[in-house]
Amino acid sequence: MPATRTLPSPEAVDLIELTRELAGKELAPRVAEAEAEEQFPREVFRTLGRAGLLSLPYPEEYGGGGQPYEIYLQVLEEIAAVWSSVAVGVSVHALSCYALAAFGTEEQKKEWLPDLLGGELLGAYCLSEAHAGSDPGAMRTRAVRDGDGYVLNGAKAWITHGGHADFYTIMARTSDDRSHGVSCFLVPADTPGLIADPPERKMGLTGSATATVRLENVRVPARRRIGEEGQGLAIAFAGLDRGRLGIAAVGVGLAQGALDHAVRYARERETFGRPIIDHQGLAFVLADMAAAVQSARATTLAAARLGDQGLPFGSEAAIAKLVATDNAMKVTTDAVQVLGGYGYTRDFPVERYMREAKVMQIFEGTNQIQRLIISRALKNHDRGHLRVRKQEH
Repeated sequence: MPATRTLPSPEAVDLIELTRELAGKELAPRVAEAEAEEQFPREVFRTLGRAGLLSLPYPEEYGGGGQPYEIYLQVLEEIAAVWSSVAVGVSVHALSCYALAAFGTEEQKKEWLPDLLGGELLGAYCLSEAHAGSDPGAMRTRAVRDGDGYVLNGAKAWITHGGHADFYTIMARTSDDRSHGVSCFLVPADTPGLIADPPERKMGLTGSATATVRLENVRVPARRRIGEEGQGLAIAFAGLDRGRLGIAAVGVGLAQGALDHAVRYARERETFGRPIIDHQGLAFVLADMAAAVQSARATTLAAARLGDQGLPFGSEAAIAKLVATDNAMKVTTDAVQVLGGYGYTRDFPVERYMREAKVMQIFEGTNQIQRLIISRALKNHDRGHLRVRKQEH
């Protein structure tokens, strides 16, 4: 029961149909085995890249898809409904390209962005550290100026695609100033001294490699610094607003997949002579699941539309991430309940959905951090922005 969508153009309709086709033919047959065997599906990302799905929200002049976030997030949803590990990877890749696209010089963008967006390369985003997950200002990884470059030393934790990425967007401290002492670097994966530890052994998203990335005297030319020295945290926070929307969309898609499976099961499974969906107690559970998915989708797309129109959307992105991922946890838990004992076995995918949903409440800023962002925005709120949205024809 795929989501019903209102899309602004025939191109967007074609894009969603292409994504659904690829998800059904290329992702669905592989997901169960890859997750069970903890295999990183590198070739799947190449397939999506060749279809143009890794670069949707970036300008066409640099090789991107030129799509608004409103459309890109719905593509993420469609992927996540089938394979959350891959959808998270697409979101992380988009985030890893953001610093260069938004803060790079024209020369830097022309030189590197087409390759990053071309579909063959995969990116990773290195902000968190073991002691500084929710407090990036406390990072210890340092970049010391040395002649015409920098030497980086330190370790970045919980890095999606760690050990598999082709390039890393790395935040490192260039001074002791807590707020303005971090800078951003674009580092190729084959740079000497950049080393990935073995992947973490995780509860869910086992098809997504997550590893600590160590920097041991990694020499980076100064021209690979993105933005000004000390601008790194501003770059990181601007990117995280978009990254949170990506994870919100993944949460919506994951919940949609769990809902679809639960409804199919409830239509087929019979007790007391009739399908269990006909029993009001269970039907109401499914109705609440559907309401949670729909409300999360609406909240996420509303935030995306603000960003697409150039309006501030940081608080709205935090709300979307909070609502969508909390709802995904609830919906996937209820999906297990709908299937009863079968839902607790690995013979059915809903137990995997439930395990995958948990981390959605943790990465891209824990949901406690999202509440902090939202509450601070309320404290400083002055007035809303009014803008007429152009009608699409």
